[in-house]
Amino acid sequence: MAYENILVERDPTISTLTVNRPKALNALNSQTLRELTQAVRECADSRVIILTGAGDKAFVAGADISEMVPMGPWKAREFSELGHVLTALIEDIPAATIAAVNGYALGGGLELAVACDMIFASENARMGLPEVTLGVTPGFGGTQRLVRLVGKLRAKEMIFTGDWVDAKRAYEIGLANAVLPREKLLEHCRSVAQKIAQKGPLAVARAKRLVERGYDMTLRAANRQEAESFALLFDTEDRREGMRAFVEKRSAKFTGK
Repeated sequence: MAYENILVERDPTISTLTVNRPKALNALNSQTLRELTQAVRECADSRVIILTGAGDKAFVAGADISEMVPMGPWKAREFSELGHVLTALIEDIPAATIAAVNGYALGGGLELAVACDMIFASENARMGLPEVTLGVTPGFGGTQRLVRLVGKLRAKEMIFTGDWVDAKRAYEIGLANAVLPREKLLEHCRSVAQKIAQKGPLAVARAKRLVERGYDMTLRAANRQEAESFALLFDTEDRREGMRAFVEKRSAKFTGK
């Protein structure tokens, strides 16, 4: 598929999706949301997907306000659903996902980032959910995912005030895995992605599902799910290869089977 607003580097191991609207600070309009959704589906069989933004200023500075201004309730609901479909897809695919936050990640941009499995931020990153300053709430899952990352008190402070946090504060409150110099950000994300890609892909996919689905379960139910996944993986070639490689003191060559 030809894309107008994103760049796609597709690879069976590590794919990179770049929101490419630098003049609009990579704001998410309806077309961009649809393109990202399609690209995530196309790259879902990669072992890792990195999401980032074009240019030096923004990961994604938010949803496209110029598109939202004339919306009524029904159109706004459709727009919100586009964001929810994309963020749920990012959580559901077997590939591990990494947000390389290179600048502003505001509103829909932060909601996109917190749907990913990991967030690495550049030193100039600024993150926030400023929707209340526009008279609306976050619409792509921010009120739910931010709470799960940083806790109720911090999430409510960010959401109710609309205040942003810088990269250092994002790291302190658990909103970023690490903070890197701008020029080192993608290099670091690719290094982490390569490390993940060398592990058993079936195991990584199962572990991702266990974390995501187990979060809202009782501990006992989640542990039962973990035990079932652990057992099922013993019937895979990857498990046999991984354990043989360990015993033979060599690197495993996983095939995803």
